[in-house]
Amino acid sequence: MRRLPVHGAFAALALVLGLIAAAQAWRLEQALRVAQETGQARAPGAARPDSEPARLAYALALGRDNYDAGATALKELTTAADAQVRRDALYDLANLHLRAALRNGAEEAVRSLPMIELAKQNYRQVLHEDPDDWDARYNLERALWLAPEFDIGADDIERPNGPRERAATTMQSSQGDLP
Repeated sequence: MRRLPVHGAFAALALVLGLIAAAQAWRLEQALRVAQETGQARAPGAARPDSEPARLAYALALGRDNYDAGATALKELTTAADAQVRRDALYDLANLHLRAALRNGAEEAVRSLPMIELAKQNYRQVLHEDPDDWDARYNLERALWLAPEFDIGADDIERPNGPRERAATTMQSSQGDLP
């Protein structure tokens, strides 16, 4: 009598583990197919693949040799259905812009500035979708070091009659501590 429930529990456990193994085998098959497409997409002169991860690899391969073709292919993927592919495409597009700006050098700073601004915009879009992406944060900081942004408000503009006085800074024995 005690054997029947133990055998039933064992059979249920074996069935559940068999289903998990089948699902993992299906995922492995998909991953191998995408890896094969990705490997073919990275080859020079390869045809454009169908799946989005393989198209991302294809766009990166294009971007290594041709900035314009790589940027166009990555821009197409910024509207991808898969959120991870979309974030990766935005990140890689920003990296492409930043590398192109750094390649131009200081002598062509006027030409580099729009590419740095595009890179900053794309890094911010990545961070909007995934605030925990530390690679995008770091690269955005590097881009901000190259082209800092300054907030100029109405108070910072010098008035015709001289700068406006601020009461907290001109009072005697005023301390700058918060309450």
